[in-house]
Amino acid sequence: MPSRPPHHAPAPTASVAGHGHAALYGKLVLVALIWGGTFIAGRIATLEVAPASAALWRYVVASVALAIVHGVLAGRLPPLTARQWLGVTLLGATGVAAYNLCFMIGLQTVPASRASLIVALNPAVTFLGAIVLFGERVSPVRIAGVALALCGAAMVIGHGNPVALLAGGISTGDAIIFGCVLSWSSYTLIGKRILIGPAESSSRCALRGSPSGRPVGLTPLAATTYASLTGTVLLALAAAWLPAPLSAGVAPPAVSVGAWLALLFLGVLGTAVAFVWFYDGVRALGPARASVFINLVPVAAVLLAFALLDERLEWAMLAGGLAVVAGVWLINRPGRPISAPLQPPVEKARCC
Repeated sequence: MPSRPPHHAPAPTASVAGHGHAALYGKLVLVALIWGGTFIAGRIATLEVAPASAALWRYVVASVALAIVHGVLAGRLPPLTARQWLGVTLLGATGVAAYNLCFMIGLQTVPASRASLIVALNPAVTFLGAIVLFGERVSPVRIAGVALALCGAAMVIGHGNPVALLAGGISTGDAIIFGCVLSWSSYTLIGKRILIGPAESSSRCALRGSPSGRPVGLTPLAATTYASLTGTVLLALAAAWLPAPLSAGVAPPAVSVGAWLALLFLGVLGTAVAFVWFYDGVRALGPARASVFINLVPVAAVLLAFALLDERLEWAMLAGGLAVVAGVWLINRPGRPISAPLQPPVEKARCC
């Protein structure tokens, strides 16, 4: 008798694939909600914790969470070359230390909803930096997106009157929050230039030689974990050096359960969990389609601030925020290849 033909598992049906994508889309929406929530959590934390101390303990929590996530998903962290140590230190200085000091100090005086709309400028400023440094492709649509995003931000910061900015109408808090934009853009550009290789490569082989004999880049998860560790060291130095009321030192803050829950949310969900979920989307859908969900972050932050913090919604903030989101969408519109960020635009992210 002829032998039985080998059994082959049936190919996934369209409904199964569709269900998988639906789950991914759901996770990406949750990522946007989490990153939007980091502005609310930051606002709550800074009501009780000095900003430098809050930034430090957020990243103590985040570094532990990221190290655990890396160990589970990719094993031990890879060794670094001297050049990569320099790179992750620069990443930690810009995307972790500088960003989070500006984030926490700014949120002491700037409403969470307003801060989220200013930070939403990250892609526009990063794109301008990429044009100058890397000769990024310029198109009329992307330039229009940058112009629209900048005009929207000017409307938000100027309370409906962008011309007021020319007369010194920007508050100290707004200027500090804009420091988040500059530091995150620097973080993204440094990562693109120095560290990041194919996102699909595992961190266990991230430093094996390429055919040319040069080491390949770190994976985003390894780079972010190292940046968190180096940034935490820098935040500890800042917390030890800065005077009160900017810092209460490096000891764990003696604050309420609510403030600690806010710091845990920032470190575990806002950094580690959201990062893994976002890169699940990047791997499955590509960076262009996954990054579209970043546009939901300021929307989520504004709605959460209204619901949880009783923040007032101004027409200028809503109109300006819509312009920022529309401008960012034009810059990163689907169908255009874009660079995936090392960590979401925010907290987003932030990174938020």
